[in-house]
Amino acid sequence: MRKELFQDTDDHTSLALHFGDDGSSKSKLKAGFSTRHNGVSKEPFASLNLGFHVPDHSLDVLTNRKILSNKLDTPLEHWVVAEQIHGNEIAHIRSADKGRGATEHDSAIPSKDGLYTDEKGIMLGALYADCVPLFFYSPSAERVGIAHAGWKGTTKDIAGEMIQRWQEDGIDPKDILTAIGPSIGSCCYEVDDRVIESVIQVAFDSEQFFTRNENDTYQLDLKAVNKHLFLKAGVPENNIFVSDYCTSCSNLFFSHRSENGKTGRMMGYIGLEEG
Repeated sequence: MRKELFQDTDDHTSLALHFGDDGSSKSKLKAGFSTRHNGVSKEPFASLNLGFHVPDHSLDVLTNRKILSNKLDTPLEHWVVAEQIHGNEIAHIRSADKGRGATEHDSAIPSKDGLYTDEKGIMLGALYADCVPLFFYSPSAERVGIAHAGWKGTTKDIAGEMIQRWQEDGIDPKDILTAIGPSIGSCCYEVDDRVIESVIQVAFDSEQFFTRNENDTYQLDLKAVNKHLFLKAGVPENNIFVSDYCTSCSNLFFSHRSENGKTGRMMGYIGLEEG
């Protein structure tokens, strides 16, 4: 088994993603996932809440985003964040988009759950509190992407949508590295028939991804479903890296499920720098 690919940093503000590349990229990859620690927000959003769309104080959220951006040495003016709607729509981000959604919610890229870019000096961000963060990187094409995959985005195959979009641009899926980040695990994710019916529609041999409980609910492994969808899209298994972290079990993270919806949001991020 691979070691956990998201490595905790010294101050526990974020986890750095290191899933490697083939050395062909001339740019430096910055990628990772924030924790809930070392911010200024008060309960129930304590403390590093990065979501403007929850009822936290907006100035506290802005301060928290500055904490993360300063830690990564990437100005907020270079970040791009979308308005996530649990869909499978994807946006191609360019330099003109820098700053959208970074310091306020109203300027976010509308109605998108996936972002990608070929340009350097842009940091893509997406927000989570149990949903699955999907990271995409082509070292040879120097392209990066990120997607937000709750059960709705997963069963709408946002993973495959991103791979297909890149393939249409001439990037072979075999040249794409992917990572499935910290999210709620099957240990804590109890769902009903409605969710399972959607999983069955998108995933072949879907029973391997869930177990039935005695009360006719199910324990669902969303990470495993997304890995299946990456494989289905042509990404080799060796290019798919999966985090062991469960956001509901670990005190590193906010969890929408375990905190009954009254909680903050972590941010997944990915970008390329020159040199």
